[in-house]
Amino acid sequence: MQYIVIAYDCTDNKVSERRNKAREDHLKIVKEMFTNRKWLYACAILEDDGTIVGSMIVCDFVSREELKEQWLKREPYILGNVWEKIDIKRAQVAPTNLMVL
Repeated sequence: MQYIVIAYDCTDNKVSERRNKAREDHLKIVKEMFTNRKWLYACAILEDDGTIVGSMIVCDFVSREELKEQWLKREPYILGNVWEKIDIKRAQVAPTNLMVL
């Protein structure tokens, strides 16, 4: 099943520090998820001035439970208190978009 995960950053003035601290470990998970084809697409959510305020990931897991167990329970941006709110919605990527992956 495909999901859209939208993760919103904390809004305190130390979030950028925490993001930088967790970034290397986050990128390791990113690489793993793309290599295992669990993540189909991802991007940062930006304010008009370029400040990162969150992330959007389109992913493919057997279930919401698998998504949580295999990824979210060990996501450095969650463990490092970068992401404050996470919305998870079922989705269906158009077949033409899957062809470019």
